Amino acid sequence: MKFDDLDARLRVFETAHDHCALPGLYLVARLDGRNFTRLTKEVHPFERPFDVRFRDLMVGTVSHLMQCGFRVRYGFTESDEISLLLDPAEDSFGRKLRKYHSILAGEASAKFSLLLGDLGSFDCRIAQLPRRSDVVDYFRWRSEDALRNALNAHCYWHLRREGQSRRDATAQVSGLSTAAKNELLFQRGINFNNLPAWQKRGVGLYWRDEQREGLNPLTQQPTQTTRRGVFTDFELPVGAGYTAFIEQMIGTE
Repeated sequence: MKFDDLDARLRVFETAHDHCALPGLYLVARLDGRNFTRLTKEVHPFERPFDVRFRDLMVGTVSHLMQCGFRVRYGFTESDEISLLLDPAEDSFGRKLRKYHSILAGEASAKFSLLLGDLGSFDCRIAQLPRRSDVVDYFRWRSEDALRNALNAHCYWHLRREGQSRRDATAQVSGLSTAAKNELLFQRGINFNNLPAWQKRGVGLYWRDEQREGLNPLTQQPTQTTRRGVFTDFELPVGAGYTAFIEQMIGTE
């Protein structure tokens, strides 16, 4: 059988189930680390419950994803997950979702592995959101998840350091109200409200213009140039401020 005939007959098995995101839908990619609990506890024992070194690995990975060929307006990371708001006009690969899944997961896995110096992999899924309000709610959801996880993690690891087993510490934390969890930490000298914002609300990355001073090579006079780059925000706003912030990230189409 000729190559062209083979190509026409067999390629359909690769493409028969292709799904493309419809125009006008907002696309948010969410990536999660695979087996990161083992990776960060056993293989590379990072500090618990939070480690600046691991945070910076995730930030570096998000920054790379925002510059790897897709138009990304906003990146967010908490724990071992990443969320990316794609530009509404993003139409690479005809908006084929399998391309977005495979490329973003591959890029994240490769960059994280290079930064760590060991193998780390991510999966990827795409949320197709019809309304601006859905995008706002999505990132509010992930922000609230970061807050809940941070409170639970600090309580759990304080109990573990006091000698409780994994099972007992998990059971105690899961049975407490939010107020009781805050009180548990307060009794141990920790005001949860005073912990670093990035632990409680995650980290945001977005594009912004920055003024930089330089020197004109011909006249040797100082000059100012505007360069667009990825900015890392460790102090994300809360409540209504975060809603307004996400609205700004969505922008106008």
